[in-house]
Amino acid sequence: QVQLLQSGGGLVQPGGSLRLSCAASGFTFSNYGMSWYRQAPGKERELVARIFSGGSTNYADSVKGRFTISRDNAKNTVYLQMNSLKSEDTAVYYCKKFGDSYWGQGTQVTVSS
Repeated sequence: QVQLLQSGGGLVQPGGSLRLSCAASGFTFSNYGMSWYRQAPGKERELVARIFSGGSTNYADSVKGRFTISRDNAKNTVYLQMNSLKSEDTAVYYCKKFGDSYWGQGTQVTVSS
């Protein structure tokens, strides 16, 4: 069955960096796009970034220029590199496989001094 196992996250000061990972199994990873979403307290879940099977990417305006999504098909893993973090980036982050409702378990990112 499809599994998405996230790692990374934690507490970081404003201006700092974190990298999230999402290891996939149960499907042919290289054939599918992957996305990162986030949900802050009291807010709806929002799309942060996505990467298509061919490697093209797009980003929410709020993270453009600061976050980078990438993938390693040999490791069946998608990454989210987050730089210049701001307090408003605080949220639970989720990875998701395109085309269905498989989500990672979520990981907390807290940006605070």
